[in-house]
Amino acid sequence: MYKHILVTVAPDHSRDLTDAFNVASKLREEGGRVTLLSVLEGLPTYVALELPQEQMQRNADKLKKELLEDAKKLPDSDVEVLIGHSSKTILEYAGDNDVDCITIASHRPTYHDYLLGSTASRVVRHATCAVHITR
Repeated sequence: MYKHILVTVAPDHSRDLTDAFNVASKLREEGGRVTLLSVLEGLPTYVALELPQEQMQRNADKLKKELLEDAKKLPDSDVEVLIGHSSKTILEYAGDNDVDCITIASHRPTYHDYLLGSTASRVVRHATCAVHITR
């Protein structure tokens, strides 16, 4: 059982979160914590310059509101929305917050994933804690 489980949620989170929530509920030890984390990719400078300065924060606030709704289905969970590179930000958050298990959804790999890698594969390769993949 795990003391702090990080459930990663893609920003569009069009996927059903039921599997991830079930995994977190079953793996969390009595009194353990669950954090839902979504990472908004930072924009290239040439794009960011064309947007209102506060646009990324508005996007983060909107996403956090949606995640707070989702979190009602998983009692005693926290919500975090960060801006950065997905896999790097997930790994940094896990390391800085004593996460001992990361739950992340993954699709079946395609040819391009073998060349570039997916967020899930990068997290699996570099995490210093347990990683549970859902499909």
